[in-house]
Amino acid sequence: MESIRRQNPQAALMSLEAAATLARGGFACLFSTADEYERALITERRAQGRYTQGRSYWPFALFGGCALVVAGIVLLFA
Repeated sequence: MESIRRQNPQAALMSLEAAATLARGGFACLFSTADEYERALITERRAQGRYTQGRSYWPFALFGGCALVVAGIVLLFA
């Protein structure tokens, strides 16, 4: 407080405005809308490889099992 009294009032006001601007800048959001945030989030996750589909063999196994059951029923009643 002592140093503010010694300064020029105009300089003190400019210093205070600069400090307020600096403080406001810390709370600024990088994205203007939620859609923009979500687009950036999805882009980042794709870059990390989170949305890639793993190779699943379950559909082939189920198809093979069903084919064997149908073939067994046809042989049983033929």
